[in-house]
Amino acid sequence: MRDRIRQVISGYAPTEIPLEGLRDSAVMVLLHERDGAEHVIFQVRSRSLALHSGEIGFPGGTRHAQDGTLLDTALREVEEEIGVPRDHVEVFGQLDDALTFSSSYRIRPYAGALSLGPREFALDASEVHELLSIPLDFLRSSEARGWYPVDRGGVTEATPAFIYGEYVIWGATARMLERFLALIDAPDRTEVRA
Repeated sequence: MRDRIRQVISGYAPTEIPLEGLRDSAVMVLLHERDGAEHVIFQVRSRSLALHSGEIGFPGGTRHAQDGTLLDTALREVEEEIGVPRDHVEVFGQLDDALTFSSSYRIRPYAGALSLGPREFALDASEVHELLSIPLDFLRSSEARGWYPVDRGGVTEATPAFIYGEYVIWGATARMLERFLALIDAPDRTEVRA
């Protein structure tokens, strides 16, 4: 499966959103093998954070002045938040940009995998409350899909979500995850010639 994901993502031409008036950020959709199966790493954000506290997202964050590229941002954040050095991440490529509606961020997602096997993670407690490792096969299944009620200015709307036990992945993270899964599950477009 990882070889297919690598091939699909490395050959993908992502859609980029202009930064105009938005804050810049990047995240990493990070795969790792556990118990013989691919998993995706998510983090539950610390409840003490000013923005998106307690929400579930991919490792990542705001671009800093010293980050040469948004990929540098994603890799720096992976190292700071969950303790994975950048040279332990194999980057497959870039995915479509996403927006946060409440905080005006443009998020540039990248996809990759831990280049080393099972490992311990070192969480930055000021940013990360808990690390989640969710099986990729579960996320690809229909049982992972659900709805989450969101208050939009006094009106409650149901938004698509991924539900894993007590954990709900919604908003920009759910949209990025949905796009990633659609890409890796798309039928092979290679033409068969007689």
